[in-house]
Amino acid sequence: MRAYRERLSAPATWWLWSTACVVLLGSLLWAGFSILIGLAVYAVLEAGCAVLLTTWGSTRIEVTETELVAGSRRIALGVIGEVAALDAEQTRALRGPRADPAAFLIVRPYLPKSVYVEIIGRPASGPYWLIGTRRPEQLAEAIERARPRPAGEPPCDDDAPGARLELDIGSMRADAAAHGREGNAW
Repeated sequence: MRAYRERLSAPATWWLWSTACVVLLGSLLWAGFSILIGLAVYAVLEAGCAVLLTTWGSTRIEVTETELVAGSRRIALGVIGEVAALDAEQTRALRGPRADPAAFLIVRPYLPKSVYVEIIGRPASGPYWLIGTRRPEQLAEAIERARPRPAGEPPCDDDAPGARLELDIGSMRADAAAHGREGNAW
């Protein structure tokens, strides 16, 4: 049973922009050649863009009863710690100045929001996963629902004070500024 499934396909506007770029670049490459060569140039460029966008957009995010699948990576739900839906500003901070080089990121420029998934311990998969998504609240909720709970532990109460992970963007900016002045302090 799947609790959640999403494909991170590129939006239609990206397809339109790539076609416009093909027309411009194809016109430059076609100049001075026959119509047959021009059509071949357009076809090759458009096919290349289509393969690139299709491959890039084929990434799937899936939550099953036992694991979280993000792209080609899988992780058991039992080793997941804190899970939080992030807004655009928080996502930008964790993709940039607050990013841990060991973290696993699946981000796309057309997905401004994401889900932070903490990995318990220090496994080879990194300290956390940052997963870009169109529906961060639903993904975080699906992970929380599917996670195994130790015996006797009540389900998560998201309405309880302090139940949600809150990232302090101000301290993130201060840390990033300090990082820039003091070298690699992390």
